[in-house]
Amino acid sequence: MNIERRLLELGLELPEVATPIGSYVPVQIWGNIAFTSGQTAFINGERRYLGKVGKDVSVEEATLSARDACLNCLASLKKELGTLDLVDRVIKVVGYVNSAPGFTQQPQVINGASDLLVELWGEYGRHARSAIGVAELPVNSSVELEIIVGIKEIA
Repeated sequence: MNIERRLLELGLELPEVATPIGSYVPVQIWGNIAFTSGQTAFINGERRYLGKVGKDVSVEEATLSARDACLNCLASLKKELGTLDLVDRVIKVVGYVNSAPGFTQQPQVINGASDLLVELWGEYGRHARSAIGVAELPVNSSVELEIIVGIKEIA
């Protein structure tokens, strides 16, 4: 299956990979596991969906923010691996939601990423997940996401 072709069929494309703003790498590979650093909805130089979910950002916008953060994770993986077709399966997604007091729909928000991964990899896109409400995120992002994937053996 060609994952990038599937993205285009969904009307999506991978954004440019953002340069890290700290002392870290976008992707760390250990054996056949790849871990992405946290990504936000920073698409091609534009920060989107800023603020607290449930106050400044709607659930619908935050769901798009999670999808965009996922696209950034995938773009980082592609840059590191050369192709997303080397991703064997999605293992885990960790999503942080910049939540207004009393906001409890973090799982619905992070579905923006989870649903995309299942659309791309089918059953191999199903994953373990955490959806966590936090008081603040860097640069007032509404969502930050990291994913862990298994990668195929390269012969």
